[in-house]
Amino acid sequence: MNWATRAPSALDYFAALVAQDDGLPLLEAVAAVALDEYPELDVQTVLDGVDRLLERLRRRLPADAAPLHRLRLLNHFFFRELSFGGNLNDGYDPDNSYVHVVLRTRRGIPVSLAVLWLELAQGIGLRAAGINFPGHFLVKVQLPHGQVIIDPSSGRSLSREELVERLEPYKRRLGLLDEFDIPVELFLQAATPREIVARVLRNLKEIHRSQRDWLRLVAVLDRLIVLLPEAWDEVRERGLAWAELGQTARALADLEAYLAHADDPLHTAAVEQRVRALRGA
Repeated sequence: MNWATRAPSALDYFAALVAQDDGLPLLEAVAAVALDEYPELDVQTVLDGVDRLLERLRRRLPADAAPLHRLRLLNHFFFRELSFGGNLNDGYDPDNSYVHVVLRTRRGIPVSLAVLWLELAQGIGLRAAGINFPGHFLVKVQLPHGQVIIDPSSGRSLSREELVERLEPYKRRLGLLDEFDIPVELFLQAATPREIVARVLRNLKEIHRSQRDWLRLVAVLDRLIVLLPEAWDEVRERGLAWAELGQTARALADLEAYLAHADDPLHTAAVEQRVRALRGA
């Protein structure tokens, strides 16, 4: 018997986008994250909108513009003319992570703003990359005489001293001070597209978990697990969310998969206890 082929789901589409590291389309993959919340979204219209911005920017650039000139023109265009910036009024609104909304409102969180800024920066030939800096995503541009670190929520360049100051609470929390200190440069490595997509998803994960919105949390975790198949902590998180939703079979499948692969004594005992409780329910 011939069965009709199932139409690809939004998760299938996302999985195809992130299947390979080489050529992973960052903007398209991040735009596709919004399909869970906005199923009617046409991702191509998002890409076309950014292309139009890029074309406007390119028309202003002399063909022989130096990298510093390109960077200054980009930042004036993005932060001053278009007025992109951080959402200071509601930083925990999930819409801050959806680039099609950020394109419309011009407000977002650092990583979503960075995705748009990077698309324009690379489109005008700048050697730009994202930085998975603790607590606040950053971007950087390699210029002939060194690199510039920029806050994508304001466009402001950050000095080494400012970066060290921003790192101090994080390092203090982890005990990375004195003889265990780590140079700031190690925190300024270029993030891969996969790491940037994961940062977007983990921001959404924290929002939904804090709001105990288990269905939306599961949808985000589905994407994280597709993106990072060996991230067993995310499998554990999804199992716990399924348990909150009363989906015992799905919860057990995830939690038992976590126990079979993870080696984290901090969580293992608690998960084993939860599995026993679910089996006895």
